[in-house]
Amino acid sequence: MTKEQFAEALQAKGIVLTDRQMEQFDQFFHLLVEWNEKMNLTGITEEGQVYNKHFYDCITPAFYFPFDKVDSVVDIGGGAGFPSIPLKICFPHLNMTIIDSLNKRMNFLQHVASELELENVYPVHGRAEERGQEPAHREKYQLVVARAVARMNLLSEFCLPFARVGGHFIALKGADMTLELNEAKKAIKTLGGKTRKVETLRLPEDAGERNIVIVEKVEATPKTYPRKPGVPAKKPLM
Repeated sequence: MTKEQFAEALQAKGIVLTDRQMEQFDQFFHLLVEWNEKMNLTGITEEGQVYNKHFYDCITPAFYFPFDKVDSVVDIGGGAGFPSIPLKICFPHLNMTIIDSLNKRMNFLQHVASELELENVYPVHGRAEERGQEPAHREKYQLVVARAVARMNLLSEFCLPFARVGGHFIALKGADMTLELNEAKKAIKTLGGKTRKVETLRLPEDAGERNIVIVEKVEATPKTYPRKPGVPAKKPLM
């Protein structure tokens, strides 16, 4: 996928990029490749693939959810800047917090925000299980996003505590979600969520199927969640 095809594919979905935004995507691509030599950010480094499988993929939730209607967003486990940075470039008004357990990725994100002149990007070092219990973050965000972090039952425990009641959690997932969603039903309900819709799409150029899971936060998450680091993975809510 060329940069021009990327812009055209987004325009077909109603997202029109300015020259400045295209420049920011170009800068982000070059920083990603440069820093990837020092730390593991992505296995995909070919430009056309990055634009399709990373940049376009990260923006797909905006085809199904009104990003212009929210301002406070948190990306859980988004240390390489996915989906947070592509979303922030497309929707500059967003206040974007990015939480990741690897501190060196925070340095990368600080550098990206500075180089791209992105305002209101807040990289936070820490584990979701701990940050989700802190008053500064708990139930403070209109929207929580996560991409390719964990199975849905586990991911819900990492993410739903951050969403305020009436807010949403969007998971960017791969192909075939039926089994995963079934095993996550209890977790989503226990944590105060309700699955509103699952949208299936194919990436351009036969680059695979994706599912966008949109969960509404309908009631407060019980104080016991998220549990201590490591516990959700060992004893996932089933």
